[in-house]
Amino acid sequence: MTANETKIEEFLSSNKTHFVIPVYQRNYDWTTAQCKQLLEDILEVGNNEKKTSHFIGSIVYIHDGIYTSARIKELTIIDGQQRITTITLIYLALYQLAKKLEDASLENEIYETYLINKFVSDSEKIKLRPTSNNEEALKYLLRNHQDEEFNGFARFIDNYNYFKKKIIEENFEVVQKGLSKLMFVEVSLERGNDDPQRIFESLNSTGLELTQADLIRNYILMDLEPKYQNMIYEDYWKVIEQYANDDASNKSLVSDFIRDYLTVENNKIPNKSNVYNEFKEKYPKSEVDELKIVLNKIISLARHYKKLINPKNESDSEIRKQLEYINRLEINVAYPFLIRVYEDYINQVIDKQVFVKILELIQTYTWRRFIVGLPTNSLNKIFINLYSKVDKDNYLFSIQKSLLQRIGVQRFPRNEELISSLESRDIYNINPKNKHYLLERLENYQNNEVVKIEGNPTITIEHIFPQNPDPNWELELGTDEFNFIKSNYLNTIGNLTLSGNNGALGNKTFLEKQKMNIDGKEQGYFYSRLWLNRDLKTLQLWNKTTIEERTKKIIERFLKIWEIPNIKLDDVVLKEEVNIFDAGDPKGKKLDYALFLDQKLEIRQISKLYQIVISQLFDSEPQRFFTSDLAEKLSLTKFPNEANLLSPMAINDTYYIESNLDSKGKFERIKQVLTTFGLEDDLLIKYAD
Repeated sequence: MTANETKIEEFLSSNKTHFVIPVYQRNYDWTTAQCKQLLEDILEVGNNEKKTSHFIGSIVYIHDGIYTSARIKELTIIDGQQRITTITLIYLALYQLAKKLEDASLENEIYETYLINKFVSDSEKIKLRPTSNNEEALKYLLRNHQDEEFNGFARFIDNYNYFKKKIIEENFEVVQKGLSKLMFVEVSLERGNDDPQRIFESLNSTGLELTQADLIRNYILMDLEPKYQNMIYEDYWKVIEQYANDDASNKSLVSDFIRDYLTVENNKIPNKSNVYNEFKEKYPKSEVDELKIVLNKIISLARHYKKLINPKNESDSEIRKQLEYINRLEINVAYPFLIRVYEDYINQVIDKQVFVKILELIQTYTWRRFIVGLPTNSLNKIFINLYSKVDKDNYLFSIQKSLLQRIGVQRFPRNEELISSLESRDIYNINPKNKHYLLERLENYQNNEVVKIEGNPTITIEHIFPQNPDPNWELELGTDEFNFIKSNYLNTIGNLTLSGNNGALGNKTFLEKQKMNIDGKEQGYFYSRLWLNRDLKTLQLWNKTTIEERTKKIIERFLKIWEIPNIKLDDVVLKEEVNIFDAGDPKGKKLDYALFLDQKLEIRQISKLYQIVISQLFDSEPQRFFTSDLAEKLSLTKFPNEANLLSPMAINDTYYIESNLDSKGKFERIKQVLTTFGLEDDLLIKYAD
């Protein structure tokens, strides 16, 4: 590796050179804001006679001894693509300005020095060789394009247009001076002696904002021969990028998908910032044929992921509808499970009916949990392990059984708990997406005339008893009932409906809202075709009793839409593994086994569990015990006699903790340690019979 301080204009003016942006590099994505900052720096240094240079970072490249047929040297850019490309766009803007000013000398100088290699064929002329999606944009800018439209969107075009607008006759000489003062560190790597991937990783750790997917793409492609780089990128990685793209926002979700893929493969969720490292560990460097096998497997699941994030790509209308619901509820945590079920459906392990019922079941389970307010963090563990519970001969039943058998924070809420929550829960102030999902599904149950709320400005959510009621409400209801409804029922499901005339109905009394027909526009509930307004047509008043009656009818409908599976469970329900936080009082009980950090512990004594959990966590991160209050709570010491421990328990060769505690006390201390380490979901126990 060699490193030299170099002027950017000298670097770009190199004869017979191609600056190649390899396919494994991320796209050119500098925004106008970044271009603006660079141009301001160039203008500032160009105007400052005392300043002789301005540092713009480093450019790292590999020269593999590759030359084209015309003896053009190819430098593969490892780091610095954004800067080289942007400065090329500035020279392009200067070139076009010189043409406009009819300054032939400047025009030729810029064109033949910084933009092309003069004495070669047209196919090899352009110095900068961007990735294929940007190459057409660059060629378009070099052509006389005034009468030609560029198809599609490209940062190249946007940023060039910015520079073209800002670089004018009054400042182009200053821009040239500024460019002549730009300096960078030129780092040349030699393959075989240098490790480009290791250097690339170190560049990323110093602040280069690359995604986990960027790092994985580079890891896969960087060390391949150029002919294989293009083939693997075009035939495999590019396909993954296309599948794992959110079409609505045009946002790449490759990092998220690879995380889900690794979750499927390893039965463990990688930390978002550690996906790249886990991918490297899972797939060490391999030959091209082995790499194809791995990527084909990833592509196979990516096909299903595409439909999960973009339901419109599913051709079957029934499946698509369920995917749209799952997408709206953002049940992303279930994706590792669902892509495997999708694979089984495509491979005809299950039929369409079973697949649809599983999609409905996942919604029902997560939606019921949301309504009763159960924590979402436990869903990770549930869905990681759910596929392992699948019995291929009794597919749907095995999943239903597994979910219904869960207890504690992982439980599948039963009807009684759900009814109690729905009667009193503030529905109006939940997340708008969830609120719209709830009311849409209630309205459209067995309804052929589908009503859309999401994205429909004509339909809004209406309080029947208003948020700021007209004074006549209190006169009609009486002060006590008025205050009771306002305090207890205002935002509950029983007092909410849908309306296309929310502004008109406003704060008026119930009968006014019911019969409103101003200018013959039929604003009132009486004229509504919506199911949610059906009972409002015939009522003579809106009070505590009618709200409660309407709530019951809505809940009946809710229980039909999000129906709990009607299957028989045996007594094994109470014998399943349970999170230690939900295990209850352990007094007088023994363990069958425990699961800690995905490791099965064949232990019977709670005191042994106490020792193992604390010992393992102390060995992994001892400083956490001393930077928190754990050391004090556990009586952690090197000198048990001096610390007056009644029953010292060794957790390694040096340290001891107090163990003179009953089973409940040991449980409490285990839970304190797990909470401090953020591992509340990582210890399950199973009591012995």
